Amino acid sequence: MIGSCLCGSVEFEIDGDEFNIYQCHCSLCKKQSGTTSNSSTIVGSDSLRFVKGNDSIKSWIKDTGFRSDFCSNCGSPVPNPLRDLDLYWVPVGLLPASVKATVVAHLCTSTISTWHLVGSGVAKFQDVPALELLKQMLAGRSCRG
Repeated sequence: MIGSCLCGSVEFEIDGDEFNIYQCHCSLCKKQSGTTSNSSTIVGSDSLRFVKGNDSIKSWIKDTGFRSDFCSNCGSPVPNPLRDLDLYWVPVGLLPASVKATVVAHLCTSTISTWHLVGSGVAKFQDVPALELLKQMLAGRSCRG
């Protein structure tokens, strides 16, 4: 499946067409996305390949380690390496509408916007859960927070 930024300068290929995703409601993700949450998934580095536009990608890294990679032409967030791990953070809004995405977790619900409604049946975490737990959830293993 091919994903791209708003202007199409950055394109990437990702293995699969069905993903478990999470929505993060922390202040950083809300500001990065400009919405009430950031809908994302995490994949192994071997599952994502940039097709074009590496030279259009700029990075901003906060002193805490929070990283935001974005297209320097249109400003869209784009996949970026997750810390020093063999993983990529992927904003699922860059994928085609045909992607099958299931929200399995809401993170940082302690800072959720008052107008954002979260249904039942989805794991909710006041903060960010341990990475291993989140990876298990995204891989389809049932866990409740």
